[in-house]
Amino acid sequence: MPAKTAVRILSVAIAIAGMILPAAAQSPDAAGGKATANRLQLLEDREEIRQLLVDYGRTLDQRDFQAFAGLFSKDGEYVMGGGMGAVKGPAAISKSMEDVFRRNPTNLREPNFHLFANETIQIRGDEATALSKGCFVVPDESNKPVIVMLATYTDDLIRENGRWKIKKRVVHGDIPGPPASK
Repeated sequence: MPAKTAVRILSVAIAIAGMILPAAAQSPDAAGGKATANRLQLLEDREEIRQLLVDYGRTLDQRDFQAFAGLFSKDGEYVMGGGMGAVKGPAAISKSMEDVFRRNPTNLREPNFHLFANETIQIRGDEATALSKGCFVVPDESNKPVIVMLATYTDDLIRENGRWKIKKRVVHGDIPGPPASK
């Protein structure tokens, strides 16, 4: 084979390799790509659930009971601590929380806010469970922060219309707040 022909063949081979190899290096095989996509979805789901747990406190702190109720699924259930009962459905949850905040004098001390921590989240497809801690902080008479309530939250979560929602939240009062006035 003449040297000129060999050089052309080698040049074409290098050019083809230059086009194929970078694409192959950037495109994982189907199994590896699926595993990566699954891990990414799990991380995105976990982060969306964390945000949902934070939004629970944020909406209460803003006294936005409509947005609070929107965190629950259409058949969501909220089981309040301290023997205050359970309510089902976003409309009932909104009304119930508005009543709770209106009746409890501790909620009127401002500024007040919820803090959350120590969440563990287990995801199984379109369902998940979460366990977390939270506290409610208000100022005392000398404007120093006081933790009024410490709670443990157990949650059943569901993906509804592509978004994570609370299907059932049970509040366990670890250190309950003062009883609500009637």
